[in-house]
Amino acid sequence: MHTPTIALPARARAQLTATDLSVSRGATPVLTHVNLAVTPTSRVAIVGENGRGKTTLLHALAGRLAPDSGEVHRIGTLGLAEQEMTAADGRTVGAAVAEAIAAALAALRALDAAASALAAGDAGADAAYARTLADAEALDAWDAERRVTVALEALDAETDMLVPLAALSVGQRYRVRLACLLGADDDFLLLDEPTNHLDRSGLDFLTAQLRSRRGGVVLVSHDRALLADVAETIIDLDPTPDDRPRVYGSGYAGYRAGRAAERERWEQEYERQQTEHARLQDSLSSAQNRLVSGWRPEKGTNKHGRATRAGGLVQSVHRRQEALAAHAVTVPPPPQEFRFPELPTRAGADLVTVSEVAVAGRLGTPVSFTLGHRGRLLVTGPNGSGKSTLLAVVAGELSPDSGAVRVPRGVRVGYLRQESRLPAADRAADVYAAHLDGLVASGALAAGDAVGLSQLGLLRAREAGKRVGELSMGQQRRLELALVLAARPHLLLFDEPTNHLSIALVDELTEGLGATQAAVIVSSHDRQLLRDVAAWPRLELGAVSAE
Repeated sequence: MHTPTIALPARARAQLTATDLSVSRGATPVLTHVNLAVTPTSRVAIVGENGRGKTTLLHALAGRLAPDSGEVHRIGTLGLAEQEMTAADGRTVGAAVAEAIAAALAALRALDAAASALAAGDAGADAAYARTLADAEALDAWDAERRVTVALEALDAETDMLVPLAALSVGQRYRVRLACLLGADDDFLLLDEPTNHLDRSGLDFLTAQLRSRRGGVVLVSHDRALLADVAETIIDLDPTPDDRPRVYGSGYAGYRAGRAAERERWEQEYERQQTEHARLQDSLSSAQNRLVSGWRPEKGTNKHGRATRAGGLVQSVHRRQEALAAHAVTVPPPPQEFRFPELPTRAGADLVTVSEVAVAGRLGTPVSFTLGHRGRLLVTGPNGSGKSTLLAVVAGELSPDSGAVRVPRGVRVGYLRQESRLPAADRAADVYAAHLDGLVASGALAAGDAVGLSQLGLLRAREAGKRVGELSMGQQRRLELALVLAARPHLLLFDEPTNHLSIALVDELTEGLGATQAAVIVSSHDRQLLRDVAAWPRLELGAVSAE
């Protein structure tokens, strides 16, 4: 009896390794000398800013992309969840589920056929039945469909198998795909930004699944809470002194500590090389000056003495030129560090008073609070509960239908919105300069109190020289943050401040928010930020029935 070949999981024998992996796009290196070993118990996270090659590395590991050099070795089965799932082929949810657990379904069909052959007394049926039974057990095939169904429900994904994927939103399709992969139970699961389309209960389910599954996990994520809860090893693709990725153990805490130590070493070595280069340059300049003056000796000096002295000075200059040429600065400039500016305070006075504020259909339950010097408030609640509406009212951009907001005259308010309002055609530096000029011209800010863009460490000179539309989403978010801080506000209003920002910058921003003298109101779904500011007073908003 012939039984079909079914791709079986390797389980304890599974291996996924990348050796000296490099990938370029044209002349631009994307990945450089990456080495990685993933076992069935590994929990690996890949981090880095946009454009650093995180998705490229996932695709190379999955075999979707051939590296320019190096190799990837795979033993076992593998599932890849990309950020978007195609729906152009007319498939339904049921078809996607069937594809994900195709091996398990095939094993069950083969087992049924083998059982029928065994009952009929066919020659060799007993051996075929034993093989197909072992395959089904290896795949835990009887439970495959239930695993997917449980995941669909837990992730709030579509459970109607007849619904076309094309009828679903991008987020709904991603949840279907994620549920299918969690149910498929491959040896290795590769996930690209898996938290993007999940609510709190979905995040909790995903975290539990990734921690308990019996296969290896490699995930790309900016979600610091997921990194803290799941990752044991973190690969950092952000720039390094030698342009090679760094691998940190001991989870997210180990990554933060290791990255901080690496940065300190990088800054010290860069400073050492710059100092030595400057010393050699000064030494050469001094020798050149002596050479010039050596050709103009004081009156009475004989010609022979002048010539002898000149020859020595020429040799001295040559030696110093050679020393300077030999001392190339090999360490690139370290990454910028965000410098939260010193913000003013108005001690002894309330900076904002909110009294019974409500907005029909958007902020149903009246809200009241008062915030003074160094005051802190964390605004939380489900989508549609009115968090952004409340901040817009406090900022004076939206009038409430009832209640009132009082901000004393002279109090400067900085408001970081969720959505960008930057002029795409203007250069970033010009946008910032025009904003500063407007603040000074209006009398809101004294010229001496203005903060230069370079002082904040948010954009490099080459980035500031680009048009806003040419900047990445993260760079645009950095510019928006700079514009808010430029006014040196007494009161900061931050609506989802961590959106599009790198992990390192979010950590620096969180530290700055905790230390600043200004009053701060933050609205966020960022689970790690919520943990970091858990000691702040909290305002929990409820869902608005009208929405």
